[in-house]
Amino acid sequence: MSIERKPNGNYLARWRDPAGRQRARSFDRKLDADRFLATVTVDALRGAYIDPDAGRETVAVFAGRWAEGQPWRPSSRERVRHVLGAQIVPAFGRHQLRAVTRSEVQAWVGRMSADGLAASTVESYFRVLAAVMRAARADRLIHESPCDGVRLPRADRAGSALVPLTVEQVYAIAGAVPTQYRALVITSAGLGLRQGEACGLTVDRVDFLRRRVTIDRQLVTPTSGPVCFGPTKTPSSNRVVTLPDTVSHALAAHLERHGPGESGLIFTSSTRAPLRRSTWSDSFRAATRRLGIDASTHDLRHHCASMLIAAGCSVTAVQHFLGHKNASETLDTYSHLWPDDEDRIRAAIDAGLGLRAAGVSDAV
Repeated sequence: MSIERKPNGNYLARWRDPAGRQRARSFDRKLDADRFLATVTVDALRGAYIDPDAGRETVAVFAGRWAEGQPWRPSSRERVRHVLGAQIVPAFGRHQLRAVTRSEVQAWVGRMSADGLAASTVESYFRVLAAVMRAARADRLIHESPCDGVRLPRADRAGSALVPLTVEQVYAIAGAVPTQYRALVITSAGLGLRQGEACGLTVDRVDFLRRRVTIDRQLVTPTSGPVCFGPTKTPSSNRVVTLPDTVSHALAAHLERHGPGESGLIFTSSTRAPLRRSTWSDSFRAATRRLGIDASTHDLRHHCASMLIAAGCSVTAVQHFLGHKNASETLDTYSHLWPDDEDRIRAAIDAGLGLRAAGVSDAV
């Protein structure tokens, strides 16, 4: 390492990077050159050396390259591409990686909250940016992530507890959607299917004789490109569930009227093509809007959970039926629907002492 004074009065700091390449950088003051070389020496000894010229790549270019290299499922890739294109690139796309500051990220989070986005949505967008910056740091393009220490909005858990659809609302929606989707409403609500699982249900997965339905794949419908079958959300989502009579009758009547579509798909579009999630969501949303019901297709799955809980099913039973990864996921979503301890205590004591209590009361 050395510092050389140039004819113009500046100071040229020279050093070798960990790869042995000769590097140089100019400073106005010798003090700044000394401090820079000291930092380079310490970082090299700590194994934390970062090329001073690194991080010039823009967020848009790096994020696109990062996303293409991830081993995601098509549905996850589509979601991240949407987040990058709709939120991250407009806000930071032209910035060099090393130029993004924590205050800018914090301001971005604040703007999204001020625009009315839910806390969970803001967090999901932020996590994508944080993942991009972690990758940049791992590639030694930046010293630290500008996402570290950023405060996220807190979700109002008391106000965000879901309110499941009633049976009357489910049947009202079934009557309001196009004819070819009526059984889809009942099936989704009766089996607790995710949207992709319902759209991808095929005849060979339904055993009407043994009254079982096998859920081991979903229909992947990217914005561009052909639809295809893909794995379920998680390995725990693969399951075999019982076929209730209500759902069995709805499916049988649907198949008798419409017949199976391509690849044995039970539910298809009006043109008999595989049913894209966007098509199903649009039809469902139009129906609920006419009815004045605030709901999405996923609320049919919540309705199923609420019925199981109301019937006294255990946490484990609900978990397995819905294909949750673990019981904590089930409790995090639906704990408020289970009877609280006071209800259980009263029921237990009344059940145990109720019969004799009448006799004691008569004696008193």
